[in-house]
Amino acid sequence: MELQGTLIEKRPVFKGTGARGDWVKQEFILETRESGYPRKVCLSLFGEDRVKELDAFKIGEAVKASVNIESREYNGRWYTDVRAWRLEKGQEVTATPDYPAPGPIMTEPDEGEDDLPF
Repeated sequence: MELQGTLIEKRPVFKGTGARGDWVKQEFILETRESGYPRKVCLSLFGEDRVKELDAFKIGEAVKASVNIESREYNGRWYTDVRAWRLEKGQEVTATPDYPAPGPIMTEPDEGEDDLPF
């Protein structure tokens, strides 16, 4: 799946050690306009190479991200991760709203000024 939007925030880099060795993770926020309304999506990058890819992008730039979406359960709660596995320069998204422009206001037709009773 691909998401395209404007990079609005880079979150701090997280580092840790697991059973398979050291790991690096960074989250970032994209603002998409696919539906005509701005929507913010938090994506994560996992691994040293992927985190370095994000350094090439500045806040306000258009980004196209290829992502995998996965949910998992822990202690009876579900958590969803949107993990980006490739980042590319995107095109500026200028979507028009999906709703129609307002039309003229309908009023009662004017029947004349002479029909007032007083």
